[in-house]
Amino acid sequence: MLVTLTENGKREIRVTEGVALSDLHEEGKNAINAPLLPSGVDLLPEDMLLEENAERSMLDPTSREDPKFKDLQKVLIDWINNELEEDRIIVKDLEEDLYDGQVLQKLYEKLSGRKLNVAEVTQSEIGQKQKLQTVLEAVNEQLRPQGWTIEWGVDSIHSKNLVAIVFLLVALAMHFMAPIRIPEHVSVQVVVVKKREGILQTSHVTKELTTTTEMMLGRFERDAFDTLLDHAPDKLNVVKTSLITFVNKHLNKLNLEVTELESQFADGVYLVLLMGLLEDYFVPLYNFYLTPESFEQKVHNVAFAFELMQDGGLKKPKARPEDVVNLNLKSTLRVLYNLFTNYKSSE
Repeated sequence: MLVTLTENGKREIRVTEGVALSDLHEEGKNAINAPLLPSGVDLLPEDMLLEENAERSMLDPTSREDPKFKDLQKVLIDWINNELEEDRIIVKDLEEDLYDGQVLQKLYEKLSGRKLNVAEVTQSEIGQKQKLQTVLEAVNEQLRPQGWTIEWGVDSIHSKNLVAIVFLLVALAMHFMAPIRIPEHVSVQVVVVKKREGILQTSHVTKELTTTTEMMLGRFERDAFDTLLDHAPDKLNVVKTSLITFVNKHLNKLNLEVTELESQFADGVYLVLLMGLLEDYFVPLYNFYLTPESFEQKVHNVAFAFELMQDGGLKKPKARPEDVVNLNLKSTLRVLYNLFTNYKSSE
């Protein structure tokens, strides 16, 4: 005997052979619970068999198709493939390719420079979860002291929970300063299924996967520039004017002029040329991209300028090259102010 729902929503009882009473009971509960579920949400058998007060979450289908979420996944996949190119590992799908821990192990080892004591290949579920446990313990040990909220675990990763996987990858990318542009303000809707009094109940929860690059990094202590931006925009303009005067004093020698600090230094070209002028040497054009087009080329230029700064005896800039390329005003101001304090008396 089976209980099913017909197209008009009515329950239909059919007699079949070999069906246990317990199966009938489960089918009946499923039929009762079905109208309570959001449309488009497919429940797995384990969702129906939740224990009392237990819950399970899944990505809402509409969020899965969100362009910003898709863009974030693509950026992360391209980053992983670039990092693991020497290992001949190609990731095409985050859910299907990362759940067993193999790729995560290789990625973490490459980023951290640390070899983990795990089996190279594991086919069994127990072996895969043991590997994940080792990998995630190492990851969490590094990320938790930096203030990261642990939004992932062995069970969520192994069950191919895409939200947990993306949370983990974003944290790794930010912690290890990946040379990528992570889309900001990406959020998804998660459907949470919970069993109460034998009934499956659902609710929607918003998960913020990314905020701003600076907030995710959490690397900068608040300083004078934070205060200027938050509380004294009039004084900030004075600082910007002083910095513009300083850089133009030198760039004018090449018939170049800056009017917007955050945008005109974002491709790194003016930074490289400025360092050559400040240190009084010619920078060979083959060392940088004079007309950069891609994000990667711009990052290369800014990173090269940072190297020239360190060669000149300056401390390594607190900002990342990616921050400058992403038009982060505070990062650009920090870099230029560092040059100003060291070269303000230069002719």
